[in-house]
Amino acid sequence: MNAQNTKSSGKIKYPETKKIEHTDTYFDTKVNDPYRWLEDDRSAETGAWVKAQNDVTYGYLKQIPYREVIKARMEKLWNYEKISAPFKEGNYTYYYKNNGLQNQSVLYRKDAGGTEEIFLDPNTFSKDGTTSLGGLDFSRDGSKVAYAISEGGSDWRKVIIMDAMTKEILEDTLVDVKFSGVSWKGNEGFYYSSYDKPKGSELSAKTDQHKLYFHRLGTAQKDDKVIFGLDQKRRYVGGSVTEDDRYLIITAANSTYGNELYIKDLTAENSPIVTILDHFNTSSYILENEGSKLFIVTDWKAPNKQIMTVDASNPKPENWKPFIAETENVLSPSTGGGFFFANYMKDAVSLVKQYDYTGKLVREIALPGIGSAGGFGGKKEEKTLYYSFTNYITPGTIYSFDPKTGTSAVYQQPKVDFKSEDYVSQQVFYTSKDGTKIPMIITHKKGLKLDGKNPTMLYGYGGFNVSLTPSFSIANAIWMENDGIYAVPNLRGGGEYGKKWHDAGTKLQKQNVFDDFIAAAEYLIANHYTSKDFLAIRGGSNGGLLVGATMTQRPDLMKVALPAVGVMDMLLYHTFTAGAGWAYDYGTAEDSKEMFEYLKGYSPVHNVKKGVPYPATMVTTGDHDDRVVPAHSFKFAAELQAKQTGNNPALIRIDINAGHGAGKSVAATIQENVDIQAFTLYNMGIKKLPVAQK
Repeated sequence: MNAQNTKSSGKIKYPETKKIEHTDTYFDTKVNDPYRWLEDDRSAETGAWVKAQNDVTYGYLKQIPYREVIKARMEKLWNYEKISAPFKEGNYTYYYKNNGLQNQSVLYRKDAGGTEEIFLDPNTFSKDGTTSLGGLDFSRDGSKVAYAISEGGSDWRKVIIMDAMTKEILEDTLVDVKFSGVSWKGNEGFYYSSYDKPKGSELSAKTDQHKLYFHRLGTAQKDDKVIFGLDQKRRYVGGSVTEDDRYLIITAANSTYGNELYIKDLTAENSPIVTILDHFNTSSYILENEGSKLFIVTDWKAPNKQIMTVDASNPKPENWKPFIAETENVLSPSTGGGFFFANYMKDAVSLVKQYDYTGKLVREIALPGIGSAGGFGGKKEEKTLYYSFTNYITPGTIYSFDPKTGTSAVYQQPKVDFKSEDYVSQQVFYTSKDGTKIPMIITHKKGLKLDGKNPTMLYGYGGFNVSLTPSFSIANAIWMENDGIYAVPNLRGGGEYGKKWHDAGTKLQKQNVFDDFIAAAEYLIANHYTSKDFLAIRGGSNGGLLVGATMTQRPDLMKVALPAVGVMDMLLYHTFTAGAGWAYDYGTAEDSKEMFEYLKGYSPVHNVKKGVPYPATMVTTGDHDDRVVPAHSFKFAAELQAKQTGNNPALIRIDINAGHGAGKSVAATIQENVDIQAFTLYNMGIKKLPVAQK
């Protein structure tokens, strides 16, 4: 059957999306997949469907009267100079700078005399700003650099090797590098990781055997030696060299949680790779070494993490000794300037303590306020360190920090046309369905009337041990300028309260995450911040799944749904690119009949029901997303357009030549945020915007 379905909703005429006969069988249960053909990202038919959908979506967006007003304000507010914390390599000090609306930030450097020059300008990598800098690493003496570029937002990278003094390209570009850092061994070469190039689509074909290579300068990539991963098949392998060039540290994993840990002595020729951990039951890594003494960050017997020490000569866990013990708050440490910095998360905000190398507490660092602090990292000999501080109403400010005295000073404060003092950001705790207390930070204009009529953006993630900590965003600032409320709950599945919190939102407990999100919406409505006619839910990637599951379970709860680059087909997600690595969080439809039925019970693609009035929905994705393939979003949008009733739009906005989000140009980021806010406010029936007066 190749039935063509034309579906109109109000004045919107959606493109025809053909249905095919395709059935998969799981444990004797047949599951129809009529839009399976949309998974072929290389077919002309899928390309034509993408163009037709975008024509409808952009036609709809163009009619919104204040879309250009929001864009003008966003560009104006976005247009301020942004400078990163500096870092030293060789005889130069490097830093990133963006003059305001540049698509990609530019890497500058200064010599000892203070003369500034551009070192790398990613804006020159491609005409349309879609090629970005994907990380770089300098050789030990700073004389050479290897930098990765991403084209069209892809996770596949190319690595370019350059003489840092003359800026001359030294040899052929390395290709087909993925999910990899670059870590130099002295000045002779570097370690990197990759997969064999998949047969079939580079965007969607499965990649599951990661290998660690060593590239020696002056040799061809085809001669690069495999250091790890040839005999032991692992989905994710990483290698890094300690600051003193003494050890190669190798981590290996099959999922997004849990890793093996290995070490190799680089000072002895043909030294073996020594196993520290040979299982995936903990998350552990080596933070630092002092000679042969290793400092290991681990959640072994410590769900909130601790730091242990051990000698590299006998590094098995039975020999580990406590260095910084576990506390009730989740630990995320760094080192620099000859000290350890224990950055703790207390109810999703930062608390930082400084320790010396004997494990003695030096001080608790006085932060500029309540929010998120990050940084405190650097080489051992650095005299000055840097950290950033931000929250939902404070633009990210960089502070210099003297580790000897503990004093901080403003290093770079952005000049943003936003009056923080006119806004309030407060944390509340609400109760989820099973009685669990969940924190949520709600931010809005001071004096806002709580009458249930405020446009409210409820943003969530809830997965993969990711913590949503407070940070400033220009897009959110404009939302709040327009009398909007921005609310972020810290759902289970995240890392805000350690491993137990993460595990409580995984596999057969994933419904907890959706219940937490639904309870957040109900709290905002019950306390008159908003009502269902003025509530929008938003999330990306795993957060896109969150939105898809929530809107299909409770379509009555919100006016607008905004799922971005979401994991929408929970029965097939593990068959695309690196999706199999997400099984720790989700489980797979092949695990058991119970797991299959559980996944099918909330999978957004499989839970769109005929005749239901779903909220106004704008699905967003990129046609080159090779992390969460766009077929997830394509199939979900097709299901919505075919089945929903009522006049709410069911649109999909597909960025062309864009990936999962990393490296997206400033222009594309601004336009996407403009379209999301315009769509949301328009569907809430908002006629005039306060921002129009600015």
